[in-house]
Amino acid sequence: MPKISKIEPTVPAIKQLKKVAAYARVSMQSERMMHSLSAQISYYSKLIQKNPDWEYAGVYADDFISGTNTVKRDEFKRMLADCEEGKIDIILTKSISRFARNTVDLLETVRHLKAKGIEVRFEKENINSMSGDGELMLSILASFAQEESRSISENIRWATKKRFEKGIPNGKFKIFGYRWEDDKLVPVPEEAEIVKRIYQNFLDGKSRLETEKEFAAEGITTANGCRWVDSNIKVVLTNITYTGNLLLQKEFIEDPITKRRKKNRGEMPQYFVENTHEPIIDMETFRYVQDEIARRKELGALANKSLNTCCFTGKIKCPHCGVSYMHNKRTDRGNCLEFWCCGSRKKKGGRCGVGGSINHKNMVKACTEALGLEEFDEEIFLREVDHIDVPKRYVLEFHMTDGRVITKDCPNTGHKDCWTAEYRAKTSERTVRTAKAPHVLLEKSSAKTVNAISAEPHSRQPQRKTERSITGDAPNTAMAVKRQACVRMH
Repeated sequence: MPKISKIEPTVPAIKQLKKVAAYARVSMQSERMMHSLSAQISYYSKLIQKNPDWEYAGVYADDFISGTNTVKRDEFKRMLADCEEGKIDIILTKSISRFARNTVDLLETVRHLKAKGIEVRFEKENINSMSGDGELMLSILASFAQEESRSISENIRWATKKRFEKGIPNGKFKIFGYRWEDDKLVPVPEEAEIVKRIYQNFLDGKSRLETEKEFAAEGITTANGCRWVDSNIKVVLTNITYTGNLLLQKEFIEDPITKRRKKNRGEMPQYFVENTHEPIIDMETFRYVQDEIARRKELGALANKSLNTCCFTGKIKCPHCGVSYMHNKRTDRGNCLEFWCCGSRKKKGGRCGVGGSINHKNMVKACTEALGLEEFDEEIFLREVDHIDVPKRYVLEFHMTDGRVITKDCPNTGHKDCWTAEYRAKTSERTVRTAKAPHVLLEKSSAKTVNAISAEPHSRQPQRKTERSITGDAPNTAMAVKRQACVRMH
């Protein structure tokens, strides 16, 4: 039997150091919390660096951010990205609530890190994610942390409600036209003038779009130096704060875990506090503007005098997507075509189940037939027709004010209508002239053609298809002469 001897290694193995990082978080902005965050960062930095078996991988800290989700936690996301790149082996954190208050987020993150061989240690609970009972304990304690967050949110909501009942707003909110002096809103003269101008423009019949263009032309900007847009102007026109009063709890947090905010439409009580600050707009003007906004909304595009509207505007509806049809114009063969198409097709990524467009001339003809008139009359149309539905392509349903529904076909003949006798004659004349004198064209373009072919044989654009002529094969004859000439040149 052969003799086997063990040879011991002469070079000692280099001990691999563990790359250790720490995560800290505070959710509130206060001097005490900032001190707590600094203390956590200092503590973990010293703890990691004094251990000879550990390599310092950094401390990740999020300040003034809730732990109920990971969306706004930039440092947390950066730490996970470093884990993916293999820069971290162990993560230290103070407690489960500091790491995450959402049970689902916590378990998903820990499981993902565990699959990559990364350990998470929770000091307060003395839990190691790599241990056998680690995940069980995490599930139980994370549920407690989530419910604790929900309880804190309910307490905050109760305290906010009590402040609202006393007429105290929930913090110092920002509003264009005012600034805060102590606990009171004070008008900013320059901004207040802009607010008054927005209201005056609206009272003068101008749309928000017109005001937007007017401000852009004059270089008038918001408090942040941004351009005024439709949404900004709408906020100014609908904010009752400009009347010197406050309406509290316009919004509320629907779920304390997701932090999703919802506009208060009667689900929660609201509190109207009168005469809290100096008004910029009087209450009578404000109420008139709100009534006018509602009226213009009901009228739709007809309320905007800057738009080119007609009796059909807002009358043609798409039953599939509920959007009104829009009036469009384009030029085809020198002729202006008017047509209507579903407004959803104008939106980015918008789709309509009907498709196609409605020729304006043919729609007027269909309306005349549906009304039983010899000649179209706008007043009768507006009085008799409630709206027009387009259930399928090239079909119109006239819903009359008396309850009747009349269906009419409305084929799209716009392309055919543009092919007028005058245009046919011009096309025919141009085609015949080209066929009779092809050498003229060759003399003008032969040098350019030869140079283009010899220098860049693959760069020529594909030749456009010749328009079909009523005279027969004249275009084809001209094209054949050109091809023969090119062959001879080569």
